[in-house]
Amino acid sequence: MLDIADELVRWVERGLDFAVATVVAVSGSAPRQPGAALAVDGDGRAIGSVSGGCVESTVYELCREAIEDGRSRLERFGYSDAEAFSVGLTCGGVIDILVTPVRSGDRTVRDVLAAALTAAATGKAAALARIVSGPPDLMGRALLVRPGGRRQGSFGAHPELDLTVAVEALAHLDAGRTGTLEVGEQGSRCGAPLTLLIESSLPAPRMIIFGAIDFASTLVRMGKFLGYHVTVCDARPVFTTAARFPDADEIVVEWPHRYLERTHVDARTVLCVLTHDTKFDVPVLHRALRLPIAYVGALGSRRTHINRNERLREAGLTDGELSRLRSPIGLDLGARTPEETAVSIAAEIVAQRHGGSGVSLAGGHIPIHHGTETDGEHTSSYI
Repeated sequence: MLDIADELVRWVERGLDFAVATVVAVSGSAPRQPGAALAVDGDGRAIGSVSGGCVESTVYELCREAIEDGRSRLERFGYSDAEAFSVGLTCGGVIDILVTPVRSGDRTVRDVLAAALTAAATGKAAALARIVSGPPDLMGRALLVRPGGRRQGSFGAHPELDLTVAVEALAHLDAGRTGTLEVGEQGSRCGAPLTLLIESSLPAPRMIIFGAIDFASTLVRMGKFLGYHVTVCDARPVFTTAARFPDADEIVVEWPHRYLERTHVDARTVLCVLTHDTKFDVPVLHRALRLPIAYVGALGSRRTHINRNERLREAGLTDGELSRLRSPIGLDLGARTPEETAVSIAAEIVAQRHGGSGVSLAGGHIPIHHGTETDGEHTSSYI
């Protein structure tokens, strides 16, 4: 649901009644992951998607029904020969979808969801937990947890349940993960079993581009398209200007390694070193390859790569640290133009993030949607 937060916040501010259908669990091949959502307002307007088109029409009608009767419902959609082109998933997967009404008369759920949506729309960290299966009176109940453990809302069943879910929600938030949790109704092994969906909202991950060259401009646009907060850094002020990089979130005129020493990075940060000049490359890569970040890539020919690696070894980097460097940067797409090169770099970043191989899907026997063959890896259990 948080992936369409910007528009839903406007619906809340206008006092609209609406319903949100959220993907709760995925098994097999499916186009959308847990947390993906479709929302429908009282006038029939729809935003978002839960299946890329396979079951949208049916889910749309379920949302309309939920607005009318005020009840949450959990529905399963899967592939079958008879229903493949009606309400089934033609890709062969199975998805569970929670449909939650958000009506102006129900402040208990609406206020919690509004706070979660506002956090997501403004780039604040928060985790939203919702009950997706269990006793009917608890279906759709929500709890919002912020860093440090501050809570808003309650499941209203047992105080221990709120506490248990809050701890798990913080763990999900720390990992930037969305997934399901199974827990007893009383917060441990006691009571009827409940299943909850925990959605994490985090500030946009960072892409830092070192080197204010022509190729960087197209990579900035690609980074923004992928949802990154993009910084361009170079020590040469004549090249490092807002006029040359109008789409960048931040322009920094500073030696790359000095900037990297003082700025905040985390496990989602990606660094693209495009300077291919050893006086810039070696110091910043020496620092970058020892940081716990997601991706480090460097532009340059194979000869440049070999020479750069030798200099980095002389600077004290180990073979293990050097193995993290993606150089020459990008996947082999035969790219020639700056735009094609940006696609090549972005493709490698996405492949590394999700464990993709980078090979053509045509004629292969590898999963199309990585990490969706089973939903077991997304589940914790306290039943």
